Amino acid sequence: MQHQDRVVVVTGGLGGIGRAIAERYVQDGASVAIVDMDAARGEALCAEWKAAGHKVAFAAADVADYQACERAADQLQSVLGPIDTLVNNAGISPKHDGHPMAFYKMDPAEWNRVMNVNLNSAFNWSRILTPGMVERKFGRIVSMSSVAGKANIVDIVAAHYSTTKAALIGFTRHLAGELGPHGITVNALAPGRINTPLLKTVVSSANEEVVQETPLRRLGEPVEVADACLFLTSPSAAFITGQVVDVAGGWMLT
Repeated sequence: MQHQDRVVVVTGGLGGIGRAIAERYVQDGASVAIVDMDAARGEALCAEWKAAGHKVAFAAADVADYQACERAADQLQSVLGPIDTLVNNAGISPKHDGHPMAFYKMDPAEWNRVMNVNLNSAFNWSRILTPGMVERKFGRIVSMSSVAGKANIVDIVAAHYSTTKAALIGFTRHLAGELGPHGITVNALAPGRINTPLLKTVVSSANEEVVQETPLRRLGEPVEVADACLFLTSPSAAFITGQVVDVAGGWMLT
């Protein structure tokens, strides 16, 4: 129970990895705030966890909209108290008939949407919450990058996704240096192929090929990413900052 008395917000908290992260924090004693788009699903999940005795709250918001994020943060903190742990998990990876769009055919609107959801959302939530962390001299931030931010996997993801995941690594390293003197650690996770519903958006042969290229010869599970996230925000990792931790079974070793 290393996160007891902590208040955690998970963006994209209804997705496969996001939900697993939120659930592990709940199990570890934290008060957990989930931000996502589907209000009905979010409220239903919170009702279920509240009935089990957990402290949770949900806010429906487009994480790409700064003002919507501000309103959501105010709403969540009025219920749970000051947020000291931020997990920038929200992300999208559009596919077309199971394949990523070639860069030279990409609609600028699709590029901008991925930039806004995957990258600008991390700025939005970090910008909104870090003043309070600085004031309290404590904070933990974890952003969800990907092995795609460090390696070429063009058969699975498109240029916009890889670009945002690489940018999150730079964002993480900069914030770690800037916020470290204020008692705030900032790290990133780089998952490989994780067994979530998003796998179904890619042709099955691509996933099978990844398994064969992964030394552990399997897909990862959402809870394995969640456990890595909890470690990075726990007291056990208090002297770790500015790092990118692969959760990929050895896939794309660099």
